[in-house]
Amino acid sequence: MTASVAILISGKGTNMKALLDRKESGDLSCEIPFIASDTSKAEGLLLAQAMGIKTEILPYKEKGKEEAERVLDEMCRSHHVQWIVLAGFMRILSPWFVNRWEGKILNIHPALLPSFPGNRAILDAWEYGVKVTGITIHLVDRGMDSGIILAQKAIVIKEEDTLDSLTTKIHETEHDLYWKTLKKAIEGRYSFDGRRAINDSY
Repeated sequence: MTASVAILISGKGTNMKALLDRKESGDLSCEIPFIASDTSKAEGLLLAQAMGIKTEILPYKEKGKEEAERVLDEMCRSHHVQWIVLAGFMRILSPWFVNRWEGKILNIHPALLPSFPGNRAILDAWEYGVKVTGITIHLVDRGMDSGIILAQKAIVIKEEDTLDSLTTKIHETEHDLYWKTLKKAIEGRYSFDGRRAINDSY
């Protein structure tokens, strides 16, 4: 049975597009019943629609966080969703929602967690002056960017880099690693020893 994956976005949806491209190419085997956003202004919604994917607007603005998450929960259950993938979704999910979907929500973060959590990660790493940053893919728990790490990839910041060039390298790395990690998660290829996720090398 093919896994059912819901993708949540808030903006341009570049990571969403990378996942959809891998699905179309056959590299990633899953069904995507819908793409949902917390805002109707998310550019990624138009992109998803152009690719033939159903889109949904979660009623955060009209009904508040709790009701929006209950709508999301019902949508996921009605579509027999097995994995929820956050692809630039700029909302922190409530503890009750995370508890209901424990171990089944993936997020991608543009830094090597636990360093530089939050939504300014690339800029924070740049301003701190680190020589190596990267990306992290983790399970979502009740904290902020604190869930079990499934995959990380380091990116060296070179002398000639600018903030823009670093941002581009991070996004390119995200697009390559996210689908591989999701594929392994779908295939059940992670085991856990406490907080340590054990998996094959890429």
